Amino acid sequence: MTSETVIEFAKQGIILTILLSTPMLALGLIVGLVVSIFQAVTSIQEMTLTFVPKIIAVFLGLLLFAPWMLEKITSFTNRIIENIPMYIR
Repeated sequence: MTSETVIEFAKQGIILTILLSTPMLALGLIVGLVVSIFQAVTSIQEMTLTFVPKIIAVFLGLLLFAPWMLEKITSFTNRIIENIPMYIR
């Protein structure tokens, strides 16, 4: 296994990690922004109002995006396993 192969593995892994985390991070960001605007308008500064909606949004995002995420991870793993003979050379 050459250093180029290892670097390519790392690059693919980082890209996959960013791709899989983006929907949940975006949902948390959007919900956080909406809650912040709500807090600014109503002058309510409750700490749980900040965290609970974000947690719920991320969990709902996980439920929504889980099949897509599983397909991406499975195809990445299958591609690596199928190419093991090529990597050993």
